[in-house]
Amino acid sequence: MTDPAEGNPAPATDSPAGLDLDRLRGFLAAHRPELAAGPLRAELVAGGRSNLTYLLQAGGQELVLRRPPLGHVLATAHDMAREFRVISALAPTDVPVPQALLLCADTDVLGAPFYLMERVTGEVFRDRSRTDRLTGDQRRALAMAMMDTLAALHVVEPASVGLADFGRPEGYLARQVRRWAAQLDRSRSRPLPGIDELRDQLAATAPEGANAGRIVHGDYRLDNLLATVDPVTVTAVLDWEMATLGDPLADLGLLLTYWTVLGGGDIADGNPVADALGPRAGFPDGSELIDRYAGRSDVDVGPLHWHVALGCFKLAVICEGIHYRHTLGQTLGEGFDTIGHLVAPLVATGLTSVKDA
Repeated sequence: MTDPAEGNPAPATDSPAGLDLDRLRGFLAAHRPELAAGPLRAELVAGGRSNLTYLLQAGGQELVLRRPPLGHVLATAHDMAREFRVISALAPTDVPVPQALLLCADTDVLGAPFYLMERVTGEVFRDRSRTDRLTGDQRRALAMAMMDTLAALHVVEPASVGLADFGRPEGYLARQVRRWAAQLDRSRSRPLPGIDELRDQLAATAPEGANAGRIVHGDYRLDNLLATVDPVTVTAVLDWEMATLGDPLADLGLLLTYWTVLGGGDIADGNPVADALGPRAGFPDGSELIDRYAGRSDVDVGPLHWHVALGCFKLAVICEGIHYRHTLGQTLGEGFDTIGHLVAPLVATGLTSVKDA
C-alpha cells in the first residue's frame, strides 16, 4: 500500500480506473451500510507499482481500498485475502499494521477481490523529495526503526496469532526459486540474458533455511512503511501481498537488494524503484542495518550472498512483470516506462552474489 498523502494523487473522478463507485456503493450498502451513506469519492494513489491503492471517502470517513492491478495478474502475487488475513492477525502484536475492515472476494463487484482498511497517519518515504529534507539523525533513526520493526515481525510466533497454517516453511527457499521462475515464464516478452543461468544457480544451491517457520513479509523496504519523523516512528507496515511462513533471511536479502544493490550502486540515481533508499540517499549502509537487526532478533544471521541473489532474481522478475503489463497498457500511474531497464543490472548482480555464496 502507498501513503494516501504521498506524491500527486490522480485527479478525482466519479469512478477512477479500476474502481466502479456505483458497484462499490451497492456492496457497502449490503455489508457496511454506514459507509454507503453520503458522498462516496475515491482517488487512485500514484506511486504504487503492484496492487492498486485508493484513498476512499465513505460514510464521512477516510479509508483505503486495495485491489490487484489491471490485467495479467500473476498467480498468488496479488492475493487480497492473504493481505487481509495477515494484517488482521498482527493487529494485537508489536508490529504496526492498519486495521482491516472489510474483505470482498466477489469479483463481480469490482472485477477483482479487494479489501478496505483504515487510513493510518504517516508518510511513505519513496522519493528524494521526501528523504532529502530529513536530517542525518532522522535518516539514521528511520533506518534503525525500519530494522527494529522487521525484527519485531520475525519474533512473532505464527501459531500465537492464528497463522500456523499460513504457509509451508519446509523447502521455502527452493520453492521461492521455482515460484519466481514460473512468474518469469508468464511475463516473458523479450530476451533476458543471464536470467535463466541465475535461476539455475539459485535452484542448485538453495540452502536448507535453518530459520524457517517465521512470518515473512516478502517485500520489506522503507517505502513499504508509513512513518513519522517527529519523533521517528513506524506507524504501519504496508503491502503484505507476498507474506507467508518461511525463512526471514529472504526478507533481509531482498531488503539489501533494494538498499545496497539499487540504493547504493551505479543504478541508484533516478531509478523508479529505489532512488530514495540506501547510502546514495544519505542513509546508513547495509551492514549497519543487518547489525541492528541481529541485535534485536533471535534469527541466526549468517552470510547473505545467496539471499541477496534470490532478492535480485525476485526483483528482476517483478520488474519484468511490470514492464510487460506496461507494454500492454495495463499500468496506472507514472514511472513504468523505465522500470524494465533495471532487469539486466539486477540479473548481473544476482549472478555475482550467487557465485560468492
